[in-house]
Amino acid sequence: MPHDPEKYLYDVHSSCEFLLEFTAGHTVQDYERDRAFRSAVERELQIIGEAVMQLHRVAPHVAARLSDFQKIIGFRHVLVHGYDSLRPVTVWDVVETKLAVLLREAKALLDDSHA
Repeated sequence: MPHDPEKYLYDVHSSCEFLLEFTAGHTVQDYERDRAFRSAVERELQIIGEAVMQLHRVAPHVAARLSDFQKIIGFRHVLVHGYDSLRPVTVWDVVETKLAVLLREAKALLDDSHA
């Protein structure tokens, strides 16, 4: 059964939207101190990375329209396999500087697919 690129875009969009709301008003210190908060943030980032990786597998031309899609996939690998070398400031930088852009791009791609 073929996988639908829209489903992966929706997952990216949904996780970005959730993370932006969930982390609003929080700091990197909150991320460092609160294990449950850290786990939730990292889980959603893993979902984003996995969805982009699957999108690239089934529709590489669509994934290529996401800024830094290869870096997103690479970051997913670090989250999953290199968790012990993960720096809190790196994760928090992604939350603060990359998610809003990715959210806009995913929304635009979803809107294009419905046009």
